[in-house]
Amino acid sequence: MSPDPEFTPFMEANRARWDESVPIHVASEGYDLEGFLRGEKSLYPLEIEEVGDVAGKSLLHLQCHFGMDTLNWARLGARVTGLDYSEPAVEAARDLAARIGVTDARFVQSNVYDAREALSEQFDVVYTGIGALNWLPDIRGWARVAAGFVRPGGFLYLYEAHPMLSAMDDEQPDGQLVLRYPYFEVPAPVAYETASTYVDGPPLKNQQGYEWNHGLGEVVTSLIEAGLRIEFLHEHREVAWQGLPWMTAENAVPDGSMHRRREHWRLPEAQRDLVPLMYSLKASKPAAGG
Repeated sequence: MSPDPEFTPFMEANRARWDESVPIHVASEGYDLEGFLRGEKSLYPLEIEEVGDVAGKSLLHLQCHFGMDTLNWARLGARVTGLDYSEPAVEAARDLAARIGVTDARFVQSNVYDAREALSEQFDVVYTGIGALNWLPDIRGWARVAAGFVRPGGFLYLYEAHPMLSAMDDEQPDGQLVLRYPYFEVPAPVAYETASTYVDGPPLKNQQGYEWNHGLGEVVTSLIEAGLRIEFLHEHREVAWQGLPWMTAENAVPDGSMHRRREHWRLPEAQRDLVPLMYSLKASKPAAGG
C-alpha cells in the first residue's frame, strides 16, 4: 500500500521530474542509447557476477526507468518485467524492447508501493538498480513489497549508493569528507531545486526534487522482517557516478556529465579507505520446507 499521504506531494513532484527527464535521458550521451542498441552499455560486471546466471529465470526490475538495465538482463536470458511509476518511462521502455527485438519483455506502470495491484505473480529474481531507493520515503514498506515478489527459492539483489555517501556534503570546496544530510531515514525529505538531471541535456521545467536516505541497518533489518535471508552484504570503495566533485574515474571522458554510465569513480588515495560509497546485497527467500 502507499505510504502516508503526507508524502504524496513529494512523490508527485518527483514523478513530474522523472516524466520530463525521460526524453532527455533517452537522447543523452550519458545513457548512450545508440551504444546500447549496438549491444554495448551492459550491466556493471559486479552485478552480473553477483546475480549469476539468469538464463531462463523470471526477473522483476522495480523502478526500472526506461528499461535499459531491464533489457540488459533480457539479453542475458532472463524473462523480464519492469515496473516504474512514470508513464513516459514505461512507454519508452516498451519502445526500446521492440527496437532490440525482445518480444516477451513486459513493462508496467505503478508506484512501487502499489505494485501488488499491478502484478500478482512471484519471480526468481527481484532487482533494484542504482539510484532507486533514495526516491522512497518508507524503506520498510518497500521491503514488504519487494520481498512479496520473491518466489520461494528466489532472491532479491541490490546494487545501490551507500547511505554514508548520501549523507555527505557534496559542496565542500576543500574536498573534506563532511556529513551534511541525515544518515537514517527521517520523515522530512532532503529538498533541492535544480534544472539539471544527472546526465547531459536541456534544463528541466520541473526543478523541485525530494529524496530520502535509508541507513544500511534499516535496509537489512527491513528485508529480514519481510521474510528474506541475507546471503551477503558487500560495501564498495567505488561508486557508479561522480558522487563527490573531487572523485576521479579511470578512462573518464570530459563530457560535462557527472554520471557517465559504467564507469567507477573513486575518492583520492588518502580518502579511499575512510568510507564506503556503494553496497551490494543479496537476500533470498527460503524454499518451501527449507
